[in-house]
Amino acid sequence: MLKKIVHRNKEDQETQRNGVMLVTFAEPKHVVSEQFRTVRTNIEFAGAALDRCQVVMFTSSAMSEGKSTVSANVAVTWAQAEKKVLLIDCDLRRPTVHATFRTLNLEGLTTVLTGKLPAEDVVEKTFVNNMDIVTSGPIPPNPSELLNSKRMSELITWARGKYDIVVLDAPPVLAVSDVQVLIPQTDGVIIVANLNKTLKGDLRRTVEVLKLGKAKILGAVERVKSKHGDRGYGYGYGYGYTSSSK
Repeated sequence: MLKKIVHRNKEDQETQRNGVMLVTFAEPKHVVSEQFRTVRTNIEFAGAALDRCQVVMFTSSAMSEGKSTVSANVAVTWAQAEKKVLLIDCDLRRPTVHATFRTLNLEGLTTVLTGKLPAEDVVEKTFVNNMDIVTSGPIPPNPSELLNSKRMSELITWARGKYDIVVLDAPPVLAVSDVQVLIPQTDGVIIVANLNKTLKGDLRRTVEVLKLGKAKILGAVERVKSKHGDRGYGYGYGYGYTSSSK
């Protein structure tokens, strides 16, 4: 058990330093990129039953389950499909979006939530066409309170008017209460699970917590080791989409 915890912490620290691998941008014809496009399509099908599916939140049960990798890569596939996309790093404890897109994190979401700057001043363009980001900004001592503020609601309302798709990279459900306060701002939630790590009990509790918050769970993305390898990109995983009703 201790070995697993150490490995998970090491992986989490590596992601925080270097960001996640954007295989959908670096190698769009790779089999994993195609799997991300399949995830995107299934999310759209699941969201078709809702009144709207514009703000989508990605979360997980625990750290290092792959939710930042999935959210960033699915966001890229929406941008590649000519959607105007905004990716917001709502993980105010272990942010990764700034590292993934090679930008500084001096200003971002927390800058807006503390009233220092308006949203349009912290949005950054990326090397991906049609895709902008809002990094986390300086890590605050009170993430849940900021995410539950009126300014967060105003930010999401602003983003809805400017973008076709708004993707929220949220913290793990069982680690902190941040996700629960974000639920009212979202149209749908995707749970990311690591087939080799995520405990079934944790996954059940995650679903229960989200349902208590009246979240619309669109499904789960399963992260599994891929036989195809990483093609030198250091991230050899496959992704499958599974309905939450199963």
